[in-house]
Amino acid sequence: MADDATPGAGTPPPAKPAPPKAPPAAKPPAVMETAEWTGDLPATLVSRFGEDVLQTASYRDQSFAVVRPGVVVPVLEFLKIEWDFDYLVDVTAVDYPDKPERFELVYIVYSFARNERIRIKTSVAEGAQPQTATGVHLTANWLEREVFDMFGVEFAGHPDLRRILMPDEWEGYPLRKDYSIIQQDERWVQENLGIDSAQ
Repeated sequence: MADDATPGAGTPPPAKPAPPKAPPAAKPPAVMETAEWTGDLPATLVSRFGEDVLQTASYRDQSFAVVRPGVVVPVLEFLKIEWDFDYLVDVTAVDYPDKPERFELVYIVYSFARNERIRIKTSVAEGAQPQTATGVHLTANWLEREVFDMFGVEFAGHPDLRRILMPDEWEGYPLRKDYSIIQQDERWVQENLGIDSAQ
């Protein structure tokens, strides 16, 4: 009878908990799959600037040229005068802290006559001072100030290189990869906003 059975007899032992799953393997960084940029313009760039043009390519129909820092301004001037790229749309940067040439600078120019946009890219090391493009495009004034403000890249010959978004006395450069939003300029935030940065 059931009342006479030994407690637990015939009952399977409780299942052991499953071992914890191993964390997924880290994915390799995505590779920017580019296509060859062909035509008169990239061919002329290479012919004009030779080995200072490191690459001409296209990514998702966005054409770009990678050049050495010393020819950025001459390239921009050449594109403006001879190819009608008369509007400097933007100057921005990307921070790669582990690379010897830490900052990639990206200049975006547009031609109204051609209805075409291209990018000129170059890389500079920490502390390098690339030449300002203000002599070619007046819009470079504020655009380079923003790169200085956010990344700390100083442009040689800039007529008014100072912060444009952050307060003048702010310490640090907010878009650098090693800049923690939690450990931002705590002194300035406390003195001017009356709060702790981590709040």
